Amino acid sequence: MTGREARVGIAGLKLGYQIAAACALAVVAVAACVHIGMLFLHVAPSNTLTKQHGDVVDEWIYPEFEQNWKLFAPNPLQQNVAVQARAELRTADGGVRTTEWYGLSVADGAAIDGNLLPSHTQQNELRRAWDFYVGSHDSQNRPVGLRGQLSEHYVRRIAYLRLDREEPGSKGDEIARVQLRSKTTNVRPPKWSDEKVPTKPTYRVLPWWTVEPDDLPLAEGKGRAETAADADGRADTDVEGAAR
Repeated sequence: MTGREARVGIAGLKLGYQIAAACALAVVAVAACVHIGMLFLHVAPSNTLTKQHGDVVDEWIYPEFEQNWKLFAPNPLQQNVAVQARAELRTADGGVRTTEWYGLSVADGAAIDGNLLPSHTQQNELRRAWDFYVGSHDSQNRPVGLRGQLSEHYVRRIAYLRLDREEPGSKGDEIARVQLRSKTTNVRPPKWSDEKVPTKPTYRVLPWWTVEPDDLPLAEGKGRAETAADADGRADTDVEGAAR
């Protein structure tokens, strides 16, 4: 044995590495404190800090770290909200046709039911996207700020991709526009309760949205085929130009 005991951990590193490790730990500790503070301000009642710096807190929290405490509220949610979508097709013969309503939430529920390990997408993608849209729009479906516009693009893209997977049209038909609506149904009170609630569902219908190029799935075969065709066309043009 030597007279000096072997040092472990950071103490066993050279001085330069010790300084780098200490700086990294300090950065992580500061980031963790800032994150915890932002979460606290997000869930805390309205106060002087949230009134003055609410925008900063929202930019930090949304959309990845949003906290939803409705389950623990004095009045938990007592409604089932289902999202439905339909498409307006531009048919191969130049006509226009509107599809029936597709139950997007129903499809997610069917995928989760009996599934021991449902995916995050099946559980939360559509639900959080719809909450995001409703929370950033007024009752007339007008966006409130930049987050409203972002939520429109997000929910529209989800609707298009899911309708496209359903293949609602015939060969050669294209989805030109999509429309969404929510179907809200009150949960029936228990038998021992005297509470009376209406059982007729209510609907919130969104306007038609035109499908934009950014909504198209770049990884789909259709997109690759069109890209390849464009590339072939450009190649042929280059060859003809070179020949001249």
